[in-house]
Amino acid sequence: MPSLFLRLLVRRFALLLGIYMVLRLGFYWANYAVFQEATAGQVAWAFVYGLRFDIAGLLLLNLPFVLMSLVPNVDVSWQRLVRGVYLTLNASGIALNLIDTQYFKFIGRRTSNELFTITGDIQRQAGQLVGHYWFLLIPFAVLFGLLWYAYPMPRPEASVPAPMRTDPRQWLRPGLTFVLIAGLTVLGIRGGFQLKPLRTGHAFVQAPPILGHVTLNSTFTFLKSLGYQPPERRSYFASAEALHAALAVHQPAARPAAPHDNVVVLLVESFASEYNGVENGGRGYTPFFDSLATQGLLFRHHYANGRRSIEALPAVLAGLPSLMESPFITSNFQTNELHGLGEMLSREGYATSVFHGAQNGTMGFNTFAGITGMQQYYGLQEYPKGIKSPDYDGHWGIFDEPYLQYFAQQLSQQKQPFFSTVFTLTSHEPFPVPAQYKSRFAPGRLPIHASIRYTDFALRRFFQTAAKQPWYRNTLFILLADHTSQTLRPDYQNTLGSYKTPLLLFHPGRALPAANPQRITQQADVPATILDYLGLPTKQLLPFGYSVFDTATTGRALFLSGGSYFLVHSDFVTELTIDNHVKLYPYRNHRLPPTPLTNPNPEKLRQYGNELKACVQFFLNGLADNSLYK
Repeated sequence: MPSLFLRLLVRRFALLLGIYMVLRLGFYWANYAVFQEATAGQVAWAFVYGLRFDIAGLLLLNLPFVLMSLVPNVDVSWQRLVRGVYLTLNASGIALNLIDTQYFKFIGRRTSNELFTITGDIQRQAGQLVGHYWFLLIPFAVLFGLLWYAYPMPRPEASVPAPMRTDPRQWLRPGLTFVLIAGLTVLGIRGGFQLKPLRTGHAFVQAPPILGHVTLNSTFTFLKSLGYQPPERRSYFASAEALHAALAVHQPAARPAAPHDNVVVLLVESFASEYNGVENGGRGYTPFFDSLATQGLLFRHHYANGRRSIEALPAVLAGLPSLMESPFITSNFQTNELHGLGEMLSREGYATSVFHGAQNGTMGFNTFAGITGMQQYYGLQEYPKGIKSPDYDGHWGIFDEPYLQYFAQQLSQQKQPFFSTVFTLTSHEPFPVPAQYKSRFAPGRLPIHASIRYTDFALRRFFQTAAKQPWYRNTLFILLADHTSQTLRPDYQNTLGSYKTPLLLFHPGRALPAANPQRITQQADVPATILDYLGLPTKQLLPFGYSVFDTATTGRALFLSGGSYFLVHSDFVTELTIDNHVKLYPYRNHRLPPTPLTNPNPEKLRQYGNELKACVQFFLNGLADNSLYK
């Protein structure tokens, strides 16, 4: 039979879970208009799923109380102290969740550590806030009173068995209890046995994603955000009108709606421009890609928006470049309003999916796929035999050749039209090559070269298989890289060259719309390009990217490097330094000169400087205020 102290701990924790379920119900009721598109069944699941976050948040908040509860002491004064800690800690959690029933209406997300960034404002307006939201004191008093009244205390006659004090063997049971509770606490805080600990973004892997705000609790989001330093807000433009004008937002001219073709995005790990032959005078490691480029539309001035794999999906699936040091997927902004291709194309009847052969949870890709509205995520867990498969590379996941074959087969089982993204992984450090191909793809001058050769071969095999499928000829293929990797060519060894990757559009069944292959493109152009090609509404697109078919613009690319922001145009590259100085460089493909122009064109300096400042201000302030779409 469980010990007295273990039984008391379970009862006390169950009381908290019940109160948090009441708090969730109050949050849902107070913000019902936001969630009214969800069915009753979806809302019920959000409540059930929320228990996982309640357990994690409550354990984080109550760690001191949990430890004190395991002390085998039934003395009245000690038990009152334990209750005092319990009530003090959880009063703050109740207050935070009640405040969020109203604060959510302003910021559109659960509270994080922004409370610390606006402490002065809260102190100055405390009286006004209490006066305006006095009614929150009523549920606080009720719930706190319930917590105080229903808190289980040991009966006065309870005592620690005398043998425990005299026989050392009697300490074995409480010792094992302590180990059990410690293990369960760690498991509860992690949220389970999954690869990565529970994060706020995990709440949004449901339909509709906005119910993630119901699933979460403010205790969890606040505690998870502690220690995080949000990017500094910018105020280059005093008015929204001036900011919008400088952003250079452009709406492409309406084109006749295309048939609802399938769209497949191949996001290839570390597939930098430096490695292909078509962009390097025939000297490369990608014979298949080079041949495919002659049949499709290759954009020769394409740049990644970041240098890490985790930064690629937000750009490709939501048009969100990486303009802060921490990745969006793991930031406190991951619960912000975000409209991705999955959501937009699902509304048009598309089946949507993301494939990645690594362990589910790697870099939060499964979570982010759900946030952007993708209906299905396929990871290592869904691959036949998973980690026990002979196709497992022993490091990251499934080798590219078998995984791309699996991808092609899975696409044939999806309802058309479909939109699907696959993220390869073999050409990632340690750059493995399957044993049966080691002699075929001999090492190059860099460790990655053999792996790139193998990945190019895997792409060839994918297209050979895809060409036999009924969906092939009515599918637009978009092939691009997540980022660059090891470098050998001196002309790529500069700030601009370290972001230079290829972008290839290929359609086996129809001619693509007219486009300038010499325009500047970036990963964040993919959503606008797909919607423009399909003739679908673009009103929920972020203003950072352009459609590659928009002949009225020459394109642009944005990225953050070394604390400076960069804006790439076809004539100049603009840098905004950490101390807000604007510099101008001549654009020479992927070669950025080591020093800026000493006498730049003043009109271009002003125009591009303002455009870059506007993008940075819109991005950083928009994330901070959850106003990217307002």
